[in-house]
Amino acid sequence: MTMLLLDDGPVAPDAAVSRTGGVPTAPAGTVWPVCRLCAGPLQFLAQIVLGDTAPAGPGVLALFMCAHRPGRCEQWSPTAGGNLALLLPAGDLVSVPAPDADADVLGLGAVRAAVPVPAAPDGTAPDGRPVLGSLGGEPDWLQDDETPDCPGCARPMAYAAGLREGPEPTTAMNFGSGRAYAHACAPCGRAALLWQC
Repeated sequence: MTMLLLDDGPVAPDAAVSRTGGVPTAPAGTVWPVCRLCAGPLQFLAQIVLGDTAPAGPGVLALFMCAHRPGRCEQWSPTAGGNLALLLPAGDLVSVPAPDADADVLGLGAVRAAVPVPAAPDGTAPDGRPVLGSLGGEPDWLQDDETPDCPGCARPMAYAAGLREGPEPTTAMNFGSGRAYAHACAPCGRAALLWQC
């Protein structure tokens, strides 16, 4: 069943809920990730809490993308190194300390909770709130199917969540007016992020 992630308003930057923006939470000792192409710290996009029945398995997805050299670090690719998706165990997660860098590059200006609700029969939000993404179901590819293979087991990864840019274009995620797709392989503990426009 597809669940829509609706904008549920402002939330604390380190809230243990599905959200866009803020700061990542991860097991203690986790270091803020960097872009494999330009070595700059990645921008934190979203945290998605996956339920026990999620096809990608339970846990928390932490999603990042390079904002230093838009277009040159191949942020849209699941393998080039300009983005990162982490599948983390749920529970005992703490805020990841930010490196010494420009705060505008590391975080989004708007921190929004993303509450999951069932989609209406026509696939829209039942109460008109802005849709930040979706959880489960099938990806709504804007181009061809780009389901990534797991680098651990070489099997296609399960679709976990989709992200949209959100209602505040100056402070929200930027996917070139497109959508992002997060996949995960629960047995291998791996995740991948890509976007299409």
